[in-house]
Amino acid sequence: MGINVLSLFDGMSCGQIALGRAGIEVDKYFASEIDEYAMLVTKHNYPNTKHIGDITKVKGADLPKIDLVIGGSPCQGFSFAGKRLNFDDPRSKLFFEFVRLLEETKPKYFLLENVKMKKEWVRVITNMLGVEPIEINSSLVSGQNRPRLYWTTIPNVGQPTEKNIKLIDVLEKLEFYKEPYEEKYTSNRAVNYKADKFNPLRANAGSKTRGIGICNDEGWWRKLTPVECERLQTVPDNYTNYTSNTQRYKMLGNGWTVDVIAHIFKNLIDEKLSIISV
Repeated sequence: MGINVLSLFDGMSCGQIALGRAGIEVDKYFASEIDEYAMLVTKHNYPNTKHIGDITKVKGADLPKIDLVIGGSPCQGFSFAGKRLNFDDPRSKLFFEFVRLLEETKPKYFLLENVKMKKEWVRVITNMLGVEPIEINSSLVSGQNRPRLYWTTIPNVGQPTEKNIKLIDVLEKLEFYKEPYEEKYTSNRAVNYKADKFNPLRANAGSKTRGIGICNDEGWWRKLTPVECERLQTVPDNYTNYTSNTQRYKMLGNGWTVDVIAHIFKNLIDEKLSIISV
């Protein structure tokens, strides 16, 4: 018998990829999401997903017993790359919807992911969830440097084993534009393809004017391909190949590094906990 999962801010359902990769059987997977393109990708890969819409309209009383609640609430109000508006940002206020649904569903386990942020904001989240976060950098399991905070009641979560994956390992090709890269074209520096790791993947990674690219020793530049972004997030090749490249870049930048989440989920099986059928 599998578990019932409630995924909030589900996006393209990286949580389902991670659960499968961790070997955890799922009975029902409820996904709260409003992005039509992300839901389209999820439906192609996981047609049995039960999409339940806007998180503000989801009620715990309408759901069966939930064993695991997962989510990564919008981080634009927390991120050091943003305006640092913390809980005044309406997107970051959605965190409190996560808390509400924890109270309404009372799952045995939960997992919340978010970006690194000011200590006072970490304290607010920690106090409301009742657990201290663990910081894990995706660089341990992928070709990108992506530190994130994880609050969870899943026990015994430590650091993943280093896989020594370099940026060049995820590249499909070593072709670059014939025009030399100029920093004025982008708000971030391009990363030399020989670098150990890529910068944190962002939702605008496909944009020449706003995203992040790679360059060669001569300074020629190109943007990452969607498949390369999938590999940086340890998502299967062409998992997102059901919509435009613009939407693929966006959902991948907003998504999870799957192998980090799978590493956390494996503790459910390792401990042979009561909700897991092994």
